Amino acid sequence: MAQMEVRGEVTSPQALGRLLCQARMSTGMSQRELAEHLGISQRYVWEMETGKPSLYTDRLFAFMRATDMRLTATLTIDDRLFDE
Repeated sequence: MAQMEVRGEVTSPQALGRLLCQARMSTGMSQRELAEHLGISQRYVWEMETGKPSLYTDRLFAFMRATDMRLTATLTIDDRLFDE
C-alpha cells in the first residue's frame, strides 16, 4: 500500500477544519459515521470541519499568535484513493 503525506500549517479554525475534513474523507467515512464512531453528533463534526468559531478556538489561536507558536499537521493518505 503506497501512501502520500500532505503537510500544512494550521493558522485558523477554518484551516484546521479543512484538514479535519480531508482526514475524514481520506478514511472514506461520512460525517455521520465519524460522529457515531466518536460518540458525538454529526452536527458537531460539521461544525469542527467548517471551523465554526468558539471561545476555545478563538483563545487557542490568539495564544498561538501571541507566543509565535506554529501548529502543523500531517495527513497520511492512501494514494490508491486517487487512482479511481
